[in-house]
Amino acid sequence: MLRWIIGGVLALIGLVAIVGAGAYFTLKRPDLPYETLAAQYESAASRYEDLPGGVRVHYRDEGQPNGPVLVLIHGFSASVHTWEPWVQRLGEEYRIISLDLPGHGLTRAPAGYQASIEAYRDVVHQFLEKRGVSDFSLAGSSMGGNVAWEYALEYPEQVNALILVDASGWEDTRAEAAEDPPVFKLLRNPVLGPLLRDLDSTRLTRGGLEAAFVNTALVDDAMVTRYVQLSRAAGHRDILLQMTLGFRNRHYATAERLAALHMPVLILTGDSDRLVPPAHAQQFHDAIPGSQLVTFADTGHLPQEERPDESATAVSEFLHRVIEGSALAPLPEVDCDVDARC
Repeated sequence: MLRWIIGGVLALIGLVAIVGAGAYFTLKRPDLPYETLAAQYESAASRYEDLPGGVRVHYRDEGQPNGPVLVLIHGFSASVHTWEPWVQRLGEEYRIISLDLPGHGLTRAPAGYQASIEAYRDVVHQFLEKRGVSDFSLAGSSMGGNVAWEYALEYPEQVNALILVDASGWEDTRAEAAEDPPVFKLLRNPVLGPLLRDLDSTRLTRGGLEAAFVNTALVDDAMVTRYVQLSRAAGHRDILLQMTLGFRNRHYATAERLAALHMPVLILTGDSDRLVPPAHAQQFHDAIPGSQLVTFADTGHLPQEERPDESATAVSEFLHRVIEGSALAPLPEVDCDVDARC
């Protein structure tokens, strides 16, 4: 009898394993060729630049060719597409350069690429140096904001003005952020992590994007598909996993570090950002001398997409003051509601 019970248990385990394996292979998604992704997500402005070390940067150089240069750095898992509303609204006056970071969009990185905020900063520097761009305003969204302020600390002589859009970089001291979510623990497992990395991420991606907006109607199927498909470029999921698991190991912002930023600084945030606490924008404002803080009401993590008119207007007015040389004068904090112009 015992032998039959053991045999039955083993048979059941085997059946579960077979069913589990079948489900895994049903949900597993292979890499997508860059050529396939480029055919769908390149624009007429798309160009590429090869950098030392094997990184091939996808970028767009748009707008007024002889205008002041504005460089844009996207956030985690995003791409140059996040800046399209600003390009449409600011392109008549500014030369706008946006680029995909390694592991994002259509930028290629070599196998084994070690991603970090500092590595991204260096890629941006190498790219701009190769393009002969050394005098510009720099804007970054979320993780890209972290890259942007690290760049401004390292190369202050190049950055005429700094724009931080729901920028990350401060340590999150909220109680709910004290421990990694359970999925992070699974991702850190050397066996389960690589398996989970390759599963269909559509549902997770949609949930993450909806958390980034107050107006979740902006998260349509095309947006979700773009995020999911671009994450499946060769090597991208490895890099995204590196960054996901490495966020706690970065060099956090401190008041002492940020006090070294003496260029004009504009800080934009949504008052309903659920990904980077709006309090962090206030911390940037308090730490950076002469900075201006603009808060958008009923807005989430991506005001460049959710409040394109208001956010582009705030940037335009700020950059006009920079060009006129008056941006370092003390400026009041501004709260923008839905109908207000910043």
